[in-house]
Amino acid sequence: MTVDTLTLAVATVIYLAITIALGYLGYRRTKSSEDYLLAGRKQHPVVIALSYGATFISTSAIVGFGGQAANLGMGLIWLTVLNIGLGILIAFAVFGRPTRRLGQQLGAVTFPDLMGKRYNSPFMQYGTGIVIVLGMPLYTAAILIGGARFIETTLGVSYTTSLLAFAVIVALYVVYGGLIAVMYTDAFQGVIMLAGMTVLLVLTYVYLGGVNAAHAALDAMTPLVPETLEAQGMQGWTTMPDLGSPIWYTLITTLVLGVGIGVLAQPQLVVRFMCAKDDRTLNRAMAAGGPFLLMMTGVAFTVGALTNVWFYREGGQIAIQAAGGNVDSIIPLYINQAMPDLFIVVFMLTLLAAAMSTLASLFHAMGSALVCDVWSRGKACVHSVRSNQVGCVVMMVASVGIAFLMPGSIIARATAMFMGLCAAAFLPIFAVGVLTRRPSPLAAKASFLAGTLSWLLWTFFVHAAEAKPIGISQALFGVPTLLGAPWSLIDPIVIALPLSAVVIGVVQALSVGTASLAPEAGAGE
Repeated sequence: MTVDTLTLAVATVIYLAITIALGYLGYRRTKSSEDYLLAGRKQHPVVIALSYGATFISTSAIVGFGGQAANLGMGLIWLTVLNIGLGILIAFAVFGRPTRRLGQQLGAVTFPDLMGKRYNSPFMQYGTGIVIVLGMPLYTAAILIGGARFIETTLGVSYTTSLLAFAVIVALYVVYGGLIAVMYTDAFQGVIMLAGMTVLLVLTYVYLGGVNAAHAALDAMTPLVPETLEAQGMQGWTTMPDLGSPIWYTLITTLVLGVGIGVLAQPQLVVRFMCAKDDRTLNRAMAAGGPFLLMMTGVAFTVGALTNVWFYREGGQIAIQAAGGNVDSIIPLYINQAMPDLFIVVFMLTLLAAAMSTLASLFHAMGSALVCDVWSRGKACVHSVRSNQVGCVVMMVASVGIAFLMPGSIIARATAMFMGLCAAAFLPIFAVGVLTRRPSPLAAKASFLAGTLSWLLWTFFVHAAEAKPIGISQALFGVPTLLGAPWSLIDPIVIALPLSAVVIGVVQALSVGTASLAPEAGAGE
């Protein structure tokens, strides 16, 4: 389907003009390093909610996880349940208020800075900063790929040009406007995302004959499940896979748990709590964030699975076959073949908004971690906005380089990997740090090392999805994975997060009252 070039050009120019104008507004309002890093700690609750949601929901969720839903079925809806239950309700109600108070009391400006000051430990700041600098580019590259693939499919622009243009445009307003620009543009982009996904859901059900007819048709396609997927436990697109099967482990341990739990310890999301001026602001933001995430993830996963019905009716193939085996191409192909020209334009803007909102936050988080937490451990944050700008540029270049090296069908898995790493390395130390009065530095260090190292070891040597393509186990020991099934099917988060939590719990219990040198502060203060 050919999209009207003039319509597309006008819509894109208007979108970019508004985005750049908001970025410029953020630039004008950025007067200090605290403005650049924490948006002045006084953002409106709606801006916080939309920025939080738009940062979390990206092309990874829409393109990558939508494609996975087309391939593996609607079991991914469980991820929506966790996203709302943990990512919004628990995140804001349990962690939001104490994080805001603690950040303000300690004068922390980044997540690693918060951990370092809370535990009175330069190691904690440096260590968490290193994980962000080395791990976050993987997630950032996945976001770049998702947006670039859709532009490539829609406009016929080369993948290389699409990816580079994406990165440069986002970097411009992040580098100059800081977090104020990021949050203003996030809020605008969140509104576009909400409108685009709503229309996508409605049109999909209209094309497939209504809600009941669409789901009944998908259920009737169970005999069409490919033999390769059936052998791995898939029972249909409307049914959960066999308990304990390879696909069950991928769906539950990697995609649902990896992202559903990992959202609680995302550094770029934690700083949103520190941008609020009071607890009331966070309460209002929580009320707006839940419905937003429901529409974003719920629509992506539902429509993703239902694309099988449309592709089969139109061409006699299920979605993964129509996309040539590339999961990441399913949603872009469906939009371009099934939707009217005008909506293709709308959805392109939706994906642009989703990608740019997340990329902006990731560039900002990586740049500040590199400069504030790894290079100078706080000194540059106080004295120079320019140094943070340079950090953003450096991390943008690194992310683009990784994107060019990553294989196809990688978006959802790369996202789950980074979020799983964050959960294992950061979640226990974050929870103990903000929810207890006397957190132990020794417990934090032990937990951080246990979570990070166990996640890395399981990823490189046991979990087949990563260990086989990485090849370190094969090179060193002559086998693709050190352990066979079912261990090789279990995602690293299932091993590393409980280990990290147990370590911090045991060491914290043994050192209460003697280990912490940090000032008392907690949820009740």
